Amino acid sequence: MIIRDLESVKTVEWGNGLSRRLLLESDGMGYSVTDTTVRAGTKSRLEYRSHLEACYCIEGSGEVVSASGDSYPITPGRLYALDQHEAHYLIASPDADLRLVCVFSPALTGDEQHDDDADGFSQY
Repeated sequence: MIIRDLESVKTVEWGNGLSRRLLLESDGMGYSVTDTTVRAGTKSRLEYRSHLEACYCIEGSGEVVSASGDSYPITPGRLYALDQHEAHYLIASPDADLRLVCVFSPALTGDEQHDDDADGFSQY
């Protein structure tokens, strides 16, 4: 059994927020779970070429915008999943931080950082 408290897990600053890594590849579960904070008023261009991702909003609000321009509101109780490694924008509303519980498959090692590549998307 794995028991962890948010205060004791690896925390990665990713530019527009924090990713607290609750489960990692070394835990042997085959997926990762993060508690991610996106700072209020920020817009992040993201793409996960090596991982599928599902995010469940627990606080705040914002939107996820596909590279083709389709926009989807994010509010507490809503999940979005990037099942095709889609490039996207993650936008937090200006009034409060956006907080997401995210699942990644395959599992993160824990040291991943977003890197801007030639197409302008931050990725790992």
